[in-house]
This record gives sequence, structure tokens and C-alpha cells, in this order.
Amino acid sequence: MKQAAIPPEKKSVAIITARGGSKRIPHKNIRDFCGKPIISYSIEAALSSGVFDEVMVSTDDETIASIARSFGAAVPFMRSAESANDYASTDDVIAEVLRAYEAGGPRFDRFCCIYPTAPFVTAEKLKNAMALLDQAESVMPVVAFSYPPQRGIILENGRIRRKYPEFLTARSQDLEKMYHDCGQFYACRTDAFFRDSTTDVDDLIPMIMPEMEVQDIDTEEDWAIAELKYRKMQNLK
Repeated sequence: MKQAAIPPEKKSVAIITARGGSKRIPHKNIRDFCGKPIISYSIEAALSSGVFDEVMVSTDDETIASIARSFGAAVPFMRSAESANDYASTDDVIAEVLRAYEAGGPRFDRFCCIYPTAPFVTAEKLKNAMALLDQAESVMPVVAFSYPPQRGIILENGRIRRKYPEFLTARSQDLEKMYHDCGQFYACRTDAFFRDSTTDVDDLIPMIMPEMEVQDIDTEEDWAIAELKYRKMQNLK
């Protein structure tokens, strides 16, 4: 009997996006976070996961590139001016990286785009996300809103208005649970990404994260809260 052909192993790349032009928090991507550059947490988690054939950093900044290399990441090429401006999206950067690799030879079947300011990302989370790509085309870590969005308010002419007044008297437990993107990483199959030009495809499944392990870092206050959370988590281990 003829033995069935073994399918070739799928190649995967971790893409850590770290441009140099951070305005709200200067040098945000390489700023010290609990003792080391914040980008190092993403690099070390990706390397430790053991699920990537390449862990690379996409940057337009030579200092970021040097620090990334010192922690073991590859920086095979610098980001173009087009994908380093304020209007370029994460999807633009991913497309540029994947096409640059294809032009040079290797083609990656799967990728995980990891933000450089994601100290709560772990090797285990990345392993789980990449494994889930056997079940779906794309994976996104999400967290539940801590307060029901249906109870949200807006301001009009200096006065408070209920955005959804129909939910004013509804019990919180009766409202549909809603989630938002953690802003940490996105795992996706390459063919699905190029088909739709985004990781936000229809066949997208969640990884639900605890609120303690999620924190946007856009302001100095965010940074301080993230460090408090991180230290608390380390003390609990």
C-alpha cells in the first residue's frame, strides 16, 4: 500500500511592530518597563514559545533595531517610510513584511503580529493562539468590558445624555456581554490575510483574557497602571 504523503510543516513568523515615532509617550517601544525595555517582553515571549520559525521586528528606527537584536529578534530589513507614517495601519505593516520575506525566498503560512508594548503576552498565550489556527483563519485576544457599554453616556452641550436610554432600567446581568480587543497580538493564516487584506476576517475566533492581564498603554497613567498590574502578577506567581 502506498503511504500517504505527509503534508509539509507550516512555517510561522512573529512580527513585532515597533516604529520610532511615538508622540504621546516618547520612545515608548523601548522605554524601561519594570527593569527592561518594554519591547523585550514581546520578543522573549515569542522566542520562548517555540512555535515560530522567525521572530522579527519591523521598525524604522535604528535604536529600536539594535535593542531588538540584543534580545534575540531578527531585523532583516527596515520599515519603509510609507508604512512608518501616522496613517499606516497594522495591516499595512504586516503586508509589507510578508511580501518582503516572499521576495527574498521564505514564505510563511501563518503569522502572529505582536505589539511591542504588550508585557502581558506570554509564550503560552502565543502557543495557544497559533494552535487555534488549525480551527480558524484568525485569532484575537479579547477582554470583557468592565462596565456594560449599553449603559454608556455621551455629553451634549455640557449635559449628560444616555447613549442607549432603552437600557436604563435593565439589570446588568440581563445585558448582553460585550468584549473588546486586548491590543496585544493577532494570529492569522497568511492566505486569509491576503484574501481580505486584514486579520479581521469572518472566520475569527477569540481568546478571552482576564482583565488583570490587559492594559492599554497610551498615556503616562496607563503606563503606571500597567506596571502595577505586572508587579502584582509577578508577586502572585
